[in-house]
Amino acid sequence: MVVIVSFMTYLFSSVTSPKIVYIPQGSVFKSISHLQSEGVNLYKFDAFILRLLGQPQQGWIDIKEEKMSRIEYLYRLTTAKAATRQITLIPGETSIIFLEQLSETLSLDKDLLVSAYEKHAPYKEGNFVPDTYSIPNGISEEDLIIHLLNESDKKMQRWAEELNTPFEKEKWLQIVTKASVIQKEAASLSDMPYVSSVIDNRIKEGMRLQMDGTLNYGEFSHQKVTARRIRTDRTPYNTYKNKGLPQYPVCNVSKEAIAAALNPADTNYLYFVRGKDGEHIYSSYFSTHRKNIVNATK
Repeated sequence: MVVIVSFMTYLFSSVTSPKIVYIPQGSVFKSISHLQSEGVNLYKFDAFILRLLGQPQQGWIDIKEEKMSRIEYLYRLTTAKAATRQITLIPGETSIIFLEQLSETLSLDKDLLVSAYEKHAPYKEGNFVPDTYSIPNGISEEDLIIHLLNESDKKMQRWAEELNTPFEKEKWLQIVTKASVIQKEAASLSDMPYVSSVIDNRIKEGMRLQMDGTLNYGEFSHQKVTARRIRTDRTPYNTYKNKGLPQYPVCNVSKEAIAAALNPADTNYLYFVRGKDGEHIYSSYFSTHRKNIVNATK
C-alpha cells in the first residue's frame, strides 16, 4: 500500500517546463535526458513511465501549459505536436538579415532576437547553418536562438567530420571566415575552389584581398559596394585597407564553401573579374586583369 501511495504521489507531482519543447530523434531515455538538460525536472524513472504511455513525438511539441502533473506531462509528450512555420536561411546571408526575417515571418520581437543572439552566439557572424527550419508558433525569442545555434553547431561538427578536419573552435572560425568570403564572391559552386585559391595566393604574396564581398557584412548584405564605401569603411571587414582575412566571417556559409576553403584549386591566379556571362575570368598578371576588366565592361 505504501509503495502504491508513493507511486501515485510521484505521478501527480508537478513538472515545470516551457510550453514549447523540442524532442530530438532517439530513444525514450535520450528524450528525457534532453529535457533534463533544458531544465525540466524529470528523472530517469520517468523514461520507464513514458515508455508505457507510448513513444514521444519528435520535433517541436506544444505542451500548452508551463506547469502540470508528471503523468499529464509525460502523456502530452506522446500526443502533442506544435504548429510550425518554415523559414529558409540561404547561404551567404548575414545573421542580422536572417533575424529580421525571423521577426517578420514569426511575428517575434526583433530587438529580443538580436539581444538573444548577442548573448548566446559565440561569434559575431557565421554561427548559423543555411537550411530550411521548421519553427513552432509561440516559441520565445531566446529559445529560438538557442535552438538554431545548437542545431547549427551539431551540423557543423558533422561537416567537419565528413570533410576530415578537426572541429577546433579557433581553427574552425578561421575556416568559416575564409569560406564566408568565398560564399560572397563565388559566381557558382564550381567557382568556389578558384576563389579560394586567389585568397591564398594573394595572402601568400602579401597583397590585400581587395574583395567587394567582404564589405557586404551585416546590414550591408545586399548593398552595392561603391568607391565611396571602400574609401569610408574603416572596419576590419574592408579588405581594400586591411591585409589578410577579416577577423570574423562576413556571412553564414554552406558546406560547399567550407569544402572550397579547405581544398582550393591549384592555381597561380591573383585576380578575377565577373564577365558578361556572369562567370569569373581569372588571371595571374595585373596587365591581363586590366584587359579582362575592359572586355567585361564593354
